Amino acid sequence: MRFAAPVHARQSVDVVQAGARGDGQTLDHHAINRAIAHVASTGGGTVALPAGRYLCFSIRLASGVALWLAEGAVIEAADPARHGGRYDDPEPRGEQLYQDFGHSHWYNSLIWGDGLRDIAIGGPGRIEGTGLTRNGPGSRWQAQTGERPLSMQGMSAAAVAALEPEFEAMRGHGNKAVGLRDCHGVTIEGLTIDRGGHIAMLLTGCTRVALDRLTIDSERDGIDLDGVRHATVTRCRVNTPNDDAIVIKSSLAMGHPIDVEDIVIRDCTVSGYDLGTMLDGTFGTTQRLAPDRDGPTGRIKIGTESNGGFRDILIEDCRFERSRGLALEVVDGGIMQGVTARRLSMADVTSAPVFLRLGHRGRGPKGTGVGAMRGITLTDIRATGIAYPYPLILAGLRHRPICDLTLARLRLHYRGGGTAEDAARLPEESPDAYPEPSMFGPLPAWGLWARHVQGMEVDGLALSHDGRDARAAIILDRVIRANARNAPFWPQ
Repeated sequence: MRFAAPVHARQSVDVVQAGARGDGQTLDHHAINRAIAHVASTGGGTVALPAGRYLCFSIRLASGVALWLAEGAVIEAADPARHGGRYDDPEPRGEQLYQDFGHSHWYNSLIWGDGLRDIAIGGPGRIEGTGLTRNGPGSRWQAQTGERPLSMQGMSAAAVAALEPEFEAMRGHGNKAVGLRDCHGVTIEGLTIDRGGHIAMLLTGCTRVALDRLTIDSERDGIDLDGVRHATVTRCRVNTPNDDAIVIKSSLAMGHPIDVEDIVIRDCTVSGYDLGTMLDGTFGTTQRLAPDRDGPTGRIKIGTESNGGFRDILIEDCRFERSRGLALEVVDGGIMQGVTARRLSMADVTSAPVFLRLGHRGRGPKGTGVGAMRGITLTDIRATGIAYPYPLILAGLRHRPICDLTLARLRLHYRGGGTAEDAARLPEESPDAYPEPSMFGPLPAWGLWARHVQGMEVDGLALSHDGRDARAAIILDRVIRANARNAPFWPQ
């Protein structure tokens, strides 16, 4: 056992000694919560779960306490319909206008903490979210134009309602494996999460965060860092075919914008294999579409929520497998600057290998302005098997371009297949649409499509494709001060 903070070494309490059974039939969260409360009240320490299956509703963390899952220990999320209990109610937070239910409540999680310090969850054990739900209400925001991806426009009201039930229907149900709000000094390491509900791991307004060696195979988001500062995500393996694997947000979930700052994502693998098949080792590829009607997701993304903005973020030495590519999005008024992504490898890319979007969805209070995106560096990116409609996409706004962009040593191989009709398309601006590569439809370039960019340095851009493609390799539309070296397809 490695102690994340000195306080965790003070004492260790075995949950079996506190009354837990670990038999997979008895509800054990009461005993685990008693053990946590006892350790917290006596100076802090570690609450240990030996091998066994612990059926639980909500587990409430406390400051100065580490929860340790030994080899063979499984916390199973109980099902309210089957196990005669309920999760803690979502906290009453008034009208949540600008954020969906899942991202703006924490107490309705299998494991949750609010306003805590020096906490940890670790060990080689597992969390199984059998009894969690992936669903929850959307935001109450009235300007719905950019609330959902354009790819969902064809879905019936009934299909959308099935994904987004009303608030009252969520009482007693859990929709996250781990939910932490306003916590400082957080370590989560070594765990496996099999199905995490709406979000396997949501950290909001937290600082000094270390996530390491996590294995997550989940039905919606994997790791969400919202308004988080000073955090590292290292050596994690996250498979999420239906939503984002690792995502950094800057939303209004805390009631005010919080700048995201000083984040490192390193040596992680993200993917969109069939649900559960990363954990069982079969790596299935039968699922063709995510719920938004685009290809499997499973990517690293910054955005979509971007009210507070982002600065000093490093993504390096990561692998994307059967997933959408890297997405950097500012559409809700924030400023993104100082983002570096380097040494990334991608295979079987279901959307654009890289998608930069500065838009004006403006989900926020009246007067939410246009944001900015500047100082972005993308180097040493290799991608193969890229879906034909989507080149590398750099899309700013007519009066607010993406500024000061560096691309170096990119090698991108596409599937090809673009038609003359695709080549003749003139994509709409769609400033207020939900940002997703498919928002523009099949693009008239197969390798790189840039619009409204000011200041772009390119040093090494190798593009290739299978078969035939009737489109241009590169289209620069209202791009100012673009310089290129070692880019054979660059327009002259």
